[in-house]
Amino acid sequence: MSERDDRGETDSAPSHPLHGRPMAVLFDKVNFAYGSDAVLSEVSFHIHEGEFAALIGPNGSGKTTILRLLLGLATPSSGRIEVLGAPPHTALESLGYVPQNAAFDPAFPISVVEVVRMGRLRGGRGRYSPEDLRAADAALEQADVADLRDRPYSALSGGQRRRVLVARALAARPRLLVLDEPTANMDAESETRLFRALGELKGRATVLVVTHDTLFVSDLTDAVLCVGDRDGRPGSVVRHASVPVARGLAPGTFGGGARQVLHDTEIPPEDCCGKGE
Repeated sequence: MSERDDRGETDSAPSHPLHGRPMAVLFDKVNFAYGSDAVLSEVSFHIHEGEFAALIGPNGSGKTTILRLLLGLATPSSGRIEVLGAPPHTALESLGYVPQNAAFDPAFPISVVEVVRMGRLRGGRGRYSPEDLRAADAALEQADVADLRDRPYSALSGGQRRRVLVARALAARPRLLVLDEPTANMDAESETRLFRALGELKGRATVLVVTHDTLFVSDLTDAVLCVGDRDGRPGSVVRHASVPVARGLAPGTFGGGARQVLHDTEIPPEDCCGKGE
């Protein structure tokens, strides 16, 4: 699908060589309500394995509910959800999650490398194996925080802490990495380093970035999924086209280039998937 924007560009979306791959996330006619308050209505979307996706929408649109459903922390009233081909609660071992806010006790003496190694604590194991230590060291390098490894976590800036939490998630070597508002309160340098790390991960794992910025996304983005009201139905999810914008026009750095979301477009599933999907 190709849409022309005001600058006369016709590149509406990045190429999609990954659409022959299985689905990493599938929502099929999902409904969810808190009591009598409908939050999601007949929501259907999917993300392919290896794809870099952005779930965008204003505060209160239903993004957090979608996250809770994806993580198995809530159950839809109807519809089907699959994460890596399985029910959400059974896929957690293959999922890395970076929350928007992570509570911690600043008086607790823990170093950066110790935080990252926590990403290897699966199945109740109390000791780290040599493989765990190697995976943590690799994650420190991948998230560009190896130079901080021996510093107290409490001494870091907000942006540095966020990148350490990304390293903790990467230490588990997830097939799906979910980041909730990853650039909130992040300085430009940390934002650049974060997206550089995500760029190196793209294609080797599925990445889902959740953000309230509805105008621009990173140029790493393959799929833009917008949450919001449509035709009077709350919590709809629409896949929009996007176009590249000149460097410096987007408010964030995104580690490089950015894409502008075209909210007047809607890409149906048959136009964003290969045959047989």
